[in-house]
Amino acid sequence: MWEKLRSIWTVPDLRKKILFTLGMLLVFRILAHINVPLSPDEQKSLNSLFNKGDNPVGQLLGLLDVFSGGSLQNFSIVAFSVYPYITATIVMQLLQPIIPALQNLSAQGEAGRLRFSQITRIITVPLAFLQALGQCALFQQEQVLQHFNLIDPQYALQSFAIVASLITGTMILVWLGELITEKGIGNGISIIILANILSNLPKYVQQGITAAQSGGSGAVVSLGVFAIIGVITILGIIYIYLGQRRVPVQYPTKRNVGRNMMVGSAQTTYIPMQVNSAGMIPLIFASSMLLFPTVIARYLSTSSTPWIKNVALWVSINLINPTEWWYWIFNFLLVVAFTYFYAYVMWQQQNIPENLQKQGAFIPGYRPGEPTSRYLMNILNRITLAGALFLGVITVLPFVARVGGNQMLGAAALLIAVGVVLDTVRQLESQMVMRNYSGFLS
Repeated sequence: MWEKLRSIWTVPDLRKKILFTLGMLLVFRILAHINVPLSPDEQKSLNSLFNKGDNPVGQLLGLLDVFSGGSLQNFSIVAFSVYPYITATIVMQLLQPIIPALQNLSAQGEAGRLRFSQITRIITVPLAFLQALGQCALFQQEQVLQHFNLIDPQYALQSFAIVASLITGTMILVWLGELITEKGIGNGISIIILANILSNLPKYVQQGITAAQSGGSGAVVSLGVFAIIGVITILGIIYIYLGQRRVPVQYPTKRNVGRNMMVGSAQTTYIPMQVNSAGMIPLIFASSMLLFPTVIARYLSTSSTPWIKNVALWVSINLINPTEWWYWIFNFLLVVAFTYFYAYVMWQQQNIPENLQKQGAFIPGYRPGEPTSRYLMNILNRITLAGALFLGVITVLPFVARVGGNQMLGAAALLIAVGVVLDTVRQLESQMVMRNYSGFLS
């Protein structure tokens, strides 16, 4: 195994791609340590916000900080990472079956794909602007930003500089991600998110060791249970991520036999229908749905109207409190619902039954057209149920697997990490096979 891993480094072109990817990640981590200027009091309030375990806003921000690699807690210029771009990508995918112009772009080949990507980048800017406004307003509510105001002439320039730096940081990361995709190894955006997650790993290890040392034998047992759950979860994610139902398909072909004679035959292949075709997108949707009422309730909790303030405080404490079990049950239901929703949206975009009919292909035992469509839809319903339930279970694991009161296990973080590693390994394998006719896994 080590010999095959060493063989990767012996291929000059592949070595350049790996070094380029590592260089871009180094630039990214340098940017992650360039912070938005804060006064000493504001920096103290920022640290207090993330360290308060009884503050629902601080807990939600702590979960989001996992995906920014600690940049959100430091209020770095790349605090939002590439998530405005991911949101823009999801919006474009959802709008594609609705807007005919976007459907035409998907049929124009490489030129259409480039135009689609350009529109996605353009949409990223206003989304990053809105996220920056919301984040700064939330920090202002928590006394982290004491003088944020885009209207007051005294603080407008300073406030605009904060918003502009956050937007610029996001777009720089999008650019770095595209460079990695073009000249490096793997999908650049996914690699950046993976780097964010892995950068928090030493902190989690330190938290676990500290909890084990201070908590005695009970904490050691809790840490061991956490490690076992983590390993089982990773194995389960790999199993579900690679799981697929292979539906056989026959393509009619003809070949010449003798003089002016055509003999028909059938070429058999299969349609790989993924168990988890939605990936981690349902988790993003569910988190956004839960985060929105939290932010609204936080704003209204300072209202001068007594009944509005009381309702906002009750919602924050009782309904959308991450420390309560019903919050995670609601999160579970949202993840299951969004998994089905996104799987159906992606299935409609692929339009596989119609494409099979146009190509003259068929599934043995089913007529082309509506019977094939019903058969494939039944399969999609069954395999999506397994994927949705699995995503829902690992969603509630952060509440179940806790060490020292800290939610150390993130379902979305594990999904992203495992998915990106598997995709990168596949790309390395294909690069090795293309050059040496044998991969490092075979």
